[in-house]
Amino acid sequence: MSDRIKFHLDENVDPDVALALRRQGIDVATTREMGLLGQSDEVQLAFACNQGRVIVTHDTDFLKLASYSTEHWGVAFCHKNSRSLGEIIRSLVLIYEALSPDEMRGWIEYL
Repeated sequence: MSDRIKFHLDENVDPDVALALRRQGIDVATTREMGLLGQSDEVQLAFACNQGRVIVTHDTDFLKLASYSTEHWGVAFCHKNSRSLGEIIRSLVLIYEALSPDEMRGWIEYL
């Protein structure tokens, strides 16, 4: 298990978020890059769990899925268009810098 948080961006998150996080040296996977476009939320969450990744999403369905069990590596959520890209990126960098994967495990963080 890594001692740093890793993220998985679902398909509704702007790909520029991944680029910005990678420039900061943060490990990021995206739905598109992993060949998961069109897959169910359950498949997305299972991928993130198997990879030890916090899922970043605008989709409230992930909040429901994450509430059923704490057996996930965390969810970072904000409503679509409620934050600028810069705010989202800064929030994720803060999570990365301030929390360990174990602290994020089973947690839902609202951006």
